[in-house]
Amino acid sequence: MAVGMWCKKIGMTHIYRDDSVLYPSTIIEAGPCHIVQVKSDDSKDEYNAVKLGFCASDKISKPEKGIFSKAGLPNMKLVREFRVDSIEDYDVGSVLKADIFEAGEKIMVTGTTKGKGFAGVTKRHGFKGGDSTHGCRAQRIPGSIGASSSPSRVFKGQKLPGHLGAERHTVKGIEVIMVDPEKNLIFVKGSVPGSRKGVVYLSKQP
Repeated sequence: MAVGMWCKKIGMTHIYRDDSVLYPSTIIEAGPCHIVQVKSDDSKDEYNAVKLGFCASDKISKPEKGIFSKAGLPNMKLVREFRVDSIEDYDVGSVLKADIFEAGEKIMVTGTTKGKGFAGVTKRHGFKGGDSTHGCRAQRIPGSIGASSSPSRVFKGQKLPGHLGAERHTVKGIEVIMVDPEKNLIFVKGSVPGSRKGVVYLSKQP
C-alpha cells in the first residue's frame, strides 16, 4: 500500500505556475503525524506496516492507550496503518511532515464529503424535472416508481429522495502543485472532499 498521512484541509486558493497558467488549488496542512507503531514480518504480525497517529484526544480505548504509552506519545484520536515494503526508514516516535510529498507527483485524497441533509431527486440524482408550464404540477418530484401489479413492489436501488453527503470519498490522481516544508503546507490541484478544517488522508498513488 502507498505511504500516506493525516492532514487538515485549510481552504482553496489559486496559484500561477511557471507556465503562467492559473490553477485552482486546495491548501492542506500536512500533519504532523507521529509514528505510533512499526510492525515487521519477523514479528507476530507477519507483515511490514507503519501506524500513524494524528490529533490529540483522550477519548480512546484502553488497548489504544497502551500503544501510545509504549511509544511515549500522547493519545491521538485518528490512527491509520499502511503497509510498506521495508521498515528501515521508520522509527517509533518520529514525525512525518509535508516533505514526504513533492511537486508534480500524483496522490490520492480521502475525506468525508459535506453533509447536505435530506435532498430530493433533483439535487441528489440530477433529475431533469417536469415542465414549468401547461399546468404541470410535478416539477421536482420523482414521478412513478411502481411496477404495476407485478411484481407489486419498488425495485431495489431506485433513485429516490434521501440523505445526501457525509460519505467517505476518495479522489485519485490529484496533482501536487507545490510543497512548503517550512509552513508544512501542501497545495494540490483542484478540490478535495470535505469542508474547511476537515480531516483528510493523503496517500501516494500506487
